Amino acid sequence: MSAGSASANAGGLERIVSDQSDSGTFGRFVETPVQEMDAEMKSVYDYTLKLRGMVPGPHKIYLSNPTLLRTIVPTGAYFQNESTLTKAEIEIATNVIDGHWRAAYSNHEHEKIGIELGQLAPEKVAALIAGLSTSFKDARQQVVYELSSTLAAARVVPVGLLRRAQALLGDAGIVDVTVLMGWFTSVCLTLVTYDVPFDAVGLDQ
Repeated sequence: MSAGSASANAGGLERIVSDQSDSGTFGRFVETPVQEMDAEMKSVYDYTLKLRGMVPGPHKIYLSNPTLLRTIVPTGAYFQNESTLTKAEIEIATNVIDGHWRAAYSNHEHEKIGIELGQLAPEKVAALIAGLSTSFKDARQQVVYELSSTLAAARVVPVGLLRRAQALLGDAGIVDVTVLMGWFTSVCLTLVTYDVPFDAVGLDQ
């Protein structure tokens, strides 16, 4: 191949890469500015702001499906305000499942949240994300850790663990853990699909 041909081919490849860029405003996702939203999207945007006080992380992407977002926003709000679990317990389960799915954005966010709002020791949060063994002095926190780790590893929940969880959390607390992990599985898979980096900011809406 001549130098001229190689140069021409390189130029062609450069155009292809440029034309097929995956760059968006939030990872690969291209957000819609508020002023350009149609009535349905703007309505659910305002609904999310009302319930959550912001349009956080994956909700920026969920806005592309307003009907779905209107259905699931209350779930996130529930775990913010009404869950039977403490903030520390929520962050234990969240960091376990975030670590499992390896979503850069949610792992980065919830490492900080687990420390700052969950009041968990930094080394314990790091262990949760990395899948390393750790433990908690608080019995409820410990059983949330054991239950969420078992579920993230796709292992059978033994009767002994279930009974301890029932005694400490009640069945309401157990389903809080399982649904929370399902919720954050959907969060992580969405973020992974759009390759959202740990430091993504998105549009200033």
